[in-house]
Amino acid sequence: MQVADNLPLHALDSGELRDAAHQAADLHLTIEVGTRGVEPAHLLQYLNLAVSFDAKLVRTLTDSDNTQPSLEQAEKWIREVLPEFEAHGVTLGLENYETHCCSEIASLVRRLESNHVGICLDTVNSLAALETPNYVVTTLAPLAVNLHVKDFVIERVPQKMGFVVAGAPAGDGRLDIPWVLQQMPAAKNMAAILEQWPPFGPSVETAAELEQQWAARGVEYLRGCGCV
Repeated sequence: MQVADNLPLHALDSGELRDAAHQAADLHLTIEVGTRGVEPAHLLQYLNLAVSFDAKLVRTLTDSDNTQPSLEQAEKWIREVLPEFEAHGVTLGLENYETHCCSEIASLVRRLESNHVGICLDTVNSLAALETPNYVVTTLAPLAVNLHVKDFVIERVPQKMGFVVAGAPAGDGRLDIPWVLQQMPAAKNMAAILEQWPPFGPSVETAAELEQQWAARGVEYLRGCGCV
């Protein structure tokens, strides 16, 4: 289970963090930690959180609400903390998204030259940078340490002038999920995280119910594809 930045772990107090870690252990959950930003102090904070949850991955984006560093600045900041990640056996996964093209973020990871930094490959985020899932996977899979399986549909708007990109239950959309899974480096034994974009319904409750239905279908589909 990957706890991402929509539920910021650093906002929890020590008692809540302790309870969450104990509950995860009781449920035999493998936890991955997620956030946004690559400022050194922030990454070290999330490294400590990862250690407390026995998590082996911290997933992040280079941008945060407060900072939008160049890739050169991001590289400098990551280099400051990378020895600490290596010492604790925790991997930093940089997620692709529309701010940087895939070749740029791949180049950043290669320059860092560490077994403890790689790509969190999201199958749809880079559509906003006009990069198709096939291109994204081909470019980033060799560097991937984590996978976000996110299916989608592309539909014309009612007046036929324009398109909408929307989420779909895994296996029901345009993403060739079996092909994506085949491209992942098997030796890394990485997690495939089911991420969803369900539409918001008339209430939070109906939206949550739909998301739960999609999750059950998606997990069943991924197991059918060989994911455990």
